[in-house]
Amino acid sequence: MSVTIYHNPRCSKSRQTLQLLHDNGIDPTIVEYLDTPPSVAELTEIVTKLGKNPRDITRKKEAAEEGIAADLDGPALIRALVDHPRAIERPIVVNGDHAAMGRPPEAILDIL
Repeated sequence: MSVTIYHNPRCSKSRQTLQLLHDNGIDPTIVEYLDTPPSVAELTEIVTKLGKNPRDITRKKEAAEEGIAADLDGPALIRALVDHPRAIERPIVVNGDHAAMGRPPEAILDIL
């Protein structure tokens, strides 16, 4: 099983989700997305696997602080999130063709 977590070590939910993975015997690939943001193609694929739209994974306060327009959506919003990864909701866990938001951390258990 190849599991990846898009992780922010300063975020308590992200740390809890990573611990939950470890508690379940999973040693995931850790992507500290603030330092290594996903590409447009990667983030598009993640959003598809989540079954959401880009607005659903956008941190509204951070998006506003980064100057991302509130009415932006679709590919333009994906590009803005890649350019300003602080506005991406966290954590996101990807397992094969499935992905889940770690809010709450237990939500990822459905894809393991």
